[in-house]
Amino acid sequence: MSASDLRGIIALVTGGSSGIGAATVRLLHACGASVFFTYLHHPDRAQSLCGQLGSEQVACTRCDMAAHDELPKLVEACVARFGRLDVLVNNAAVFYENPFTADDYAAWRSGWRRTFDVNLFGAAHLAWLAMHQMRRQGGGGKIINVASRAGHRGELTFPDYGASKAALINLTKSIARSCAGDGIVAVAVAPGFIETDMAAPDLTARRAQIEAEIPIGYVGHPEDVAHVIVFFASPLASYANGATIDVNGGSYVR
Repeated sequence: MSASDLRGIIALVTGGSSGIGAATVRLLHACGASVFFTYLHHPDRAQSLCGQLGSEQVACTRCDMAAHDELPKLVEACVARFGRLDVLVNNAAVFYENPFTADDYAAWRSGWRRTFDVNLFGAAHLAWLAMHQMRRQGGGGKIINVASRAGHRGELTFPDYGASKAALINLTKSIARSCAGDGIVAVAVAPGFIETDMAAPDLTARRAQIEAEIPIGYVGHPEDVAHVIVFFASPLASYANGATIDVNGGSYVR
Protein backbone atom coordinates (compact mmCIF):
# COMPACT_ATOMS: atom_id res chain seq x y z
CA MET A 1 0.00 0.00 0.00
CA SER A 2 1.35 3.42 -0.96
CA ALA A 3 0.13 7.00 -0.64
CA SER A 4 1.50 7.59 -4.14
CA ASP A 5 -0.68 4.93 -5.76
CA LEU A 6 -4.23 6.23 -6.17
CA ARG A 7 -5.13 4.29 -9.29
CA GLY A 8 -8.89 3.70 -9.47
CA ILE A 9 -9.69 6.68 -7.21
CA ILE A 10 -12.07 9.36 -8.52
CA ALA A 11 -11.56 12.79 -6.96
CA LEU A 12 -13.54 16.01 -7.24
CA VAL A 13 -11.51 19.15 -6.46
CA THR A 14 -13.16 22.56 -6.22
CA GLY A 15 -11.17 25.64 -7.15
CA GLY A 16 -8.71 23.54 -9.10
CA SER A 17 -7.44 25.97 -11.71
CA SER A 18 -4.74 27.66 -9.62
CA GLY A 19 -2.87 27.66 -6.32
CA ILE A 20 -3.44 24.83 -3.88
CA GLY A 21 -6.25 23.42 -6.01
CA ALA A 22 -4.13 23.16 -9.17
CA ALA A 23 -1.24 21.62 -7.24
CA THR A 24 -3.65 19.08 -5.79
CA VAL A 25 -5.09 18.24 -9.21
CA ARG A 26 -1.58 17.69 -10.60
CA LEU A 27 -0.46 15.50 -7.72
CA LEU A 28 -3.63 13.41 -7.60
CA HIS A 29 -3.30 12.85 -11.33
CA ALA A 30 0.40 11.96 -11.00
CA CYS A 31 -0.54 9.35 -8.40
CA GLY A 32 -2.99 7.70 -10.80
CA ALA A 33 -6.31 9.19 -9.67
CA SER A 34 -8.93 10.47 -12.10
CA VAL A 35 -9.70 14.10 -11.28
CA PHE A 36 -12.72 16.28 -11.99
CA PHE A 37 -12.08 19.87 -10.95
CA THR A 38 -13.90 23.19 -10.97
CA TYR A 39 -12.94 26.75 -11.78
CA LEU A 40 -14.80 30.06 -11.66
CA HIS A 41 -12.90 33.06 -13.04
CA HIS A 42 -10.09 31.51 -15.08
CA PRO A 43 -11.26 29.13 -17.81
CA ASP A 44 -7.95 29.68 -19.61
CA ARG A 45 -6.01 28.35 -16.63
CA ALA A 46 -8.36 25.40 -16.27
CA GLN A 47 -8.09 24.42 -19.92
CA SER A 48 -4.33 24.91 -19.81
CA LEU A 49 -4.06 22.57 -16.83
CA CYS A 50 -6.14 19.93 -18.60
CA GLY A 51 -3.93 20.33 -21.65
CA GLN A 52 -0.74 20.01 -19.61
CA LEU A 53 -1.94 16.78 -18.04
CA GLY A 54 -3.12 15.59 -21.43
CA SER A 55 -5.03 12.61 -20.10
CA GLU A 56 -8.45 11.03 -20.20
CA GLN A 57 -8.18 11.00 -16.41
CA VAL A 58 -8.80 14.72 -15.95
CA ALA A 59 -11.76 17.00 -16.73
CA CYS A 60 -13.04 20.35 -15.53
CA THR A 61 -16.16 22.52 -15.42
CA ARG A 62 -17.12 26.01 -14.30
CA CYS A 63 -18.85 26.23 -10.93
CA ASP A 64 -19.72 29.03 -8.53
CA MET A 65 -19.80 27.45 -5.09
CA ALA A 66 -22.26 30.14 -3.96
CA ALA A 67 -24.78 28.93 -6.58
CA HIS A 68 -26.03 26.18 -4.32
CA ASP A 69 -28.84 25.02 -6.63
CA GLU A 70 -26.21 24.15 -9.24
CA LEU A 71 -24.14 21.87 -7.00
CA PRO A 72 -26.14 18.67 -7.69
CA LYS A 73 -25.23 19.10 -11.35
CA LEU A 74 -21.57 19.20 -10.40
CA VAL A 75 -21.70 15.82 -8.69
CA GLU A 76 -23.75 14.42 -11.56
CA ALA A 77 -21.20 15.68 -14.09
CA CYS A 78 -18.33 14.06 -12.18
CA VAL A 79 -20.14 10.74 -11.98
CA ALA A 80 -21.20 10.93 -15.62
CA ARG A 81 -17.56 11.48 -16.63
CA PHE A 82 -15.82 8.97 -14.37
CA GLY A 83 -18.53 6.65 -13.04
CA ARG A 84 -18.26 7.35 -9.32
CA LEU A 85 -16.92 9.72 -6.65
CA ASP A 86 -14.45 8.62 -3.97
CA VAL A 87 -12.77 11.80 -2.72
CA LEU A 88 -14.09 15.34 -2.41
CA VAL A 89 -11.58 18.14 -1.84
CA ASN A 90 -13.44 21.29 -0.80
CA ASN A 91 -10.78 23.83 -1.74
CA ALA A 92 -12.65 26.73 -3.40
CA ALA A 93 -12.80 29.82 -1.21
CA VAL A 94 -13.07 33.59 -1.28
CA PHE A 95 -11.29 36.18 0.83
CA TYR A 96 -11.98 39.89 1.28
CA GLU A 97 -10.71 42.52 3.67
CA ASN A 98 -13.73 43.31 5.85
CA PRO A 99 -12.51 45.02 9.05
CA PHE A 100 -14.60 45.93 12.06
CA THR A 101 -13.47 49.53 11.60
CA ALA A 102 -15.08 49.98 8.16
CA ASP A 103 -18.08 52.31 7.92
CA ASP A 104 -20.21 50.68 5.20
CA TYR A 105 -22.76 48.39 6.86
CA ALA A 106 -24.11 47.10 3.54
CA ALA A 107 -20.59 46.14 2.43
CA TRP A 108 -19.97 44.48 5.81
CA ARG A 109 -23.07 42.30 5.43
CA SER A 110 -22.31 41.54 1.79
CA GLY A 111 -18.81 40.38 2.68
CA TRP A 112 -20.04 38.01 5.36
CA ARG A 113 -22.78 36.65 3.10
CA ARG A 114 -20.53 35.94 0.12
CA THR A 115 -17.74 34.52 2.27
CA PHE A 116 -20.03 32.09 4.07
CA ASP A 117 -21.96 31.20 0.91
CA VAL A 118 -18.75 29.95 -0.69
CA ASN A 119 -16.42 28.92 2.13
CA LEU A 120 -18.94 27.20 4.39
CA PHE A 121 -22.36 26.69 2.84
CA GLY A 122 -21.02 25.70 -0.57
CA ALA A 123 -18.61 23.25 1.04
CA ALA A 124 -21.29 21.86 3.36
CA HIS A 125 -23.85 21.40 0.60
CA LEU A 126 -21.35 19.77 -1.75
CA ALA A 127 -20.16 17.46 1.03
CA TRP A 128 -23.77 16.42 1.65
CA LEU A 129 -24.27 15.67 -2.04
CA ALA A 130 -20.97 13.83 -2.29
CA MET A 131 -21.77 11.69 0.73
CA HIS A 132 -25.10 10.66 -0.77
CA GLN A 133 -23.29 9.58 -3.91
CA MET A 134 -20.70 7.68 -1.87
CA ARG A 135 -23.43 5.84 0.01
CA ARG A 136 -25.14 4.87 -3.25
CA GLN A 137 -21.85 3.41 -4.40
CA GLY A 138 -21.56 1.39 -1.20
CA GLY A 139 -17.84 1.97 -0.83
CA GLY A 140 -17.34 4.87 1.56
CA GLY A 141 -15.15 7.84 0.68
CA LYS A 142 -13.14 10.84 1.84
CA ILE A 143 -14.15 14.45 2.46
CA ILE A 144 -11.10 16.73 2.67
CA ASN A 145 -11.83 20.34 3.61
CA VAL A 146 -9.20 23.03 3.03
CA ALA A 147 -9.54 25.33 6.03
CA SER A 148 -6.98 27.90 7.20
CA ARG A 149 -4.79 29.02 10.05
CA ALA A 150 -7.31 31.86 10.27
CA GLY A 151 -9.91 29.37 11.53
CA HIS A 152 -7.90 28.83 14.71
CA ARG A 153 -6.47 32.18 15.73
CA GLY A 154 -9.01 34.88 14.79
CA GLU A 155 -8.18 37.65 12.33
CA LEU A 156 -7.93 41.43 12.59
CA THR A 157 -9.13 42.59 9.17
CA PHE A 158 -11.01 39.61 7.72
CA PRO A 159 -13.08 38.14 10.58
CA ASP A 160 -15.67 36.70 8.20
CA TYR A 161 -13.00 34.60 6.47
CA GLY A 162 -11.63 33.34 9.78
CA ALA A 163 -15.11 32.53 11.08
CA SER A 164 -16.01 30.66 7.89
CA LYS A 165 -12.88 28.52 8.18
CA ALA A 166 -13.49 27.84 11.88
CA ALA A 167 -16.97 26.65 10.96
CA LEU A 168 -15.50 24.48 8.19
CA ILE A 169 -13.23 22.80 10.74
CA ASN A 170 -16.22 22.11 12.97
CA LEU A 171 -18.18 20.81 9.97
CA THR A 172 -15.32 18.39 9.34
CA LYS A 173 -15.60 17.07 12.89
CA SER A 174 -19.35 16.65 12.55
CA ILE A 175 -19.00 14.67 9.31
CA ALA A 176 -16.29 12.54 10.90
CA ARG A 177 -18.44 11.61 13.88
CA SER A 178 -21.71 11.25 11.98
CA CYS A 179 -20.68 9.42 8.83
CA ALA A 180 -17.85 7.07 9.78
CA GLY A 181 -20.38 4.26 10.03
CA ASP A 182 -20.87 4.60 6.27
CA GLY A 183 -17.13 4.38 5.68
CA ILE A 184 -16.91 8.13 5.02
CA VAL A 185 -13.87 9.80 6.57
CA ALA A 186 -13.53 13.58 6.95
CA VAL A 187 -10.37 15.56 7.58
CA ALA A 188 -9.28 19.19 7.26
CA VAL A 189 -6.05 20.88 6.23
CA ALA A 190 -5.30 24.34 7.64
CA PRO A 191 -2.64 26.22 5.63
CA GLY A 192 -0.95 29.40 6.71
CA PHE A 193 0.46 31.82 4.14
CA ILE A 194 1.00 30.04 0.82
CA GLU A 195 2.24 31.47 -2.50
CA THR A 196 -1.18 31.82 -4.14
CA ASP A 197 -3.22 34.49 -5.93
CA MET A 198 -5.29 34.92 -2.76
CA ALA A 199 -2.23 35.70 -0.65
CA ALA A 200 -0.40 37.72 -3.30
CA PRO A 201 -1.57 41.22 -2.23
CA ASP A 202 -0.49 40.66 1.37
CA LEU A 203 2.78 39.09 0.31
CA THR A 204 3.52 42.01 -1.98
CA ALA A 205 2.76 44.53 0.72
CA ARG A 206 4.49 42.92 3.72
CA ARG A 207 6.43 39.78 2.78
CA ALA A 208 9.30 40.50 5.17
CA GLN A 209 6.91 40.82 8.12
CA ILE A 210 5.06 37.65 7.18
CA GLU A 211 8.23 35.62 6.75
CA ALA A 212 9.55 36.89 10.08
CA GLU A 213 6.53 35.29 11.77
CA ILE A 214 7.21 31.86 10.20
CA PRO A 215 9.80 29.87 12.18
CA ILE A 216 10.74 27.78 9.15
CA GLY A 217 11.65 31.03 7.43
CA TYR A 218 9.68 31.11 4.18
CA VAL A 219 6.18 31.22 2.76
CA GLY A 220 4.89 27.81 1.75
CA HIS A 221 4.20 26.63 -1.77
CA PRO A 222 0.93 25.10 -3.03
CA GLU A 223 2.66 21.73 -3.31
CA ASP A 224 3.35 21.77 0.44
CA VAL A 225 -0.39 21.64 1.03
CA ALA A 226 -1.18 19.37 -1.91
CA HIS A 227 1.10 16.63 -0.56
CA VAL A 228 -0.84 16.59 2.71
CA ILE A 229 -4.18 16.51 0.88
CA VAL A 230 -3.07 13.61 -1.31
CA PHE A 231 -1.84 11.68 1.71
CA PHE A 232 -5.27 12.14 3.30
CA ALA A 233 -6.87 10.97 0.06
CA SER A 234 -4.92 7.72 0.24
CA PRO A 235 -5.93 4.61 2.21
CA LEU A 236 -2.97 5.21 4.55
CA ALA A 237 -4.80 8.10 6.27
CA SER A 238 -8.18 6.49 6.85
CA TYR A 239 -7.84 6.37 10.65
CA ALA A 240 -7.15 10.12 10.93
CA ASN A 241 -10.91 10.71 10.92
CA GLY A 242 -11.85 14.17 12.19
CA ALA A 243 -8.28 15.49 12.25
CA THR A 244 -7.18 18.96 11.22
CA ILE A 245 -3.55 19.19 10.09
CA ASP A 246 -1.79 22.56 10.20
CA VAL A 247 0.51 23.38 7.26
CA ASN A 248 1.93 26.75 8.24
CA GLY A 249 5.66 26.40 8.84
CA GLY A 250 5.12 26.77 12.59
CA SER A 251 3.63 30.26 12.35
CA TYR A 252 0.69 29.15 14.51
CA VAL A 253 1.04 26.16 16.81
CA ARG A 254 -1.95 24.80 18.70
